[in-house]
Amino acid sequence: MKMITRRSILLAGAAVASLGLAPAFADDAAKPVDVAELMKPPALGDMALGADEGASKVTIIEYASATCPHCAAFHKEVWPKLKADYVDTKKIRFIFREFPLNDPALAAFMIARAAPKESYFPLIDVYFDTLETWAQDPATGLLNIAKQAGFTQEKFDATLKDEKLAKGIMEIRDGGVKFGVKGTPTFYVNGKELEGEITYDALKAEIDKQL
Repeated sequence: MKMITRRSILLAGAAVASLGLAPAFADDAAKPVDVAELMKPPALGDMALGADEGASKVTIIEYASATCPHCAAFHKEVWPKLKADYVDTKKIRFIFREFPLNDPALAAFMIARAAPKESYFPLIDVYFDTLETWAQDPATGLLNIAKQAGFTQEKFDATLKDEKLAKGIMEIRDGGVKFGVKGTPTFYVNGKELEGEITYDALKAEIDKQL
C-alpha cells in the first residue's frame, strides 16, 4: 500500500487544479449489477443519510472523488434540493462511497473518515464547495479544512500515515470498479446505473417511479 505523504499530495496539486474528468461511461447500455452485492456495506461501513437501512423503497448510491469537478457540480447544484426533498424527509436512503482518483482525493477521504462521524458529510460538503481553492495547494488546503474539524497538525499527519484506513477506502473504490464504475460521479438507484451528468429532474423521475 503506497504511503500518502505531504509530498505526494503536493506533487498531485497541479493535476488536481486542472482535473476535468467527465463520467466515462461505456457507449452501450450499462450492464445490470448484482444488487444484493452492491448494497452490502464495505469493511469500513457505509456513510449514509436519510432513511434507515431497509426503511425506504429507494436507495441511491453515489461513487465520487473529492477532486472531481463534476462531483462538485452535482453537490452544489443538485444535492441541496435532493437532500431537502428526499433525504431529510427520509423518503430515501442516500449512500456516499469514496472513489478517489488521486492522492489528494484519498487524503481528503481519510480525513473525513478519521473525523467524528457527524463531521463526515459536512467535510464532504466543504471539499466540494471549496474545491477550486483547496485544490490549488492540496496539502495546505486539506490541513486548513482538517483544523476546522478539530485536527491538530499531529493528527493530520498521523491520519495520512494510516495504511489500514487508506486500504479500506481503496477497497471501496475497487468495489466500485467491480460494479462497473468507470468515471465519477456514478449513481445507482436501487441498483440501476444512471448515465452522464445527472440533473435533479432525472433523479426525481427515477425516484418517484420507484417509491
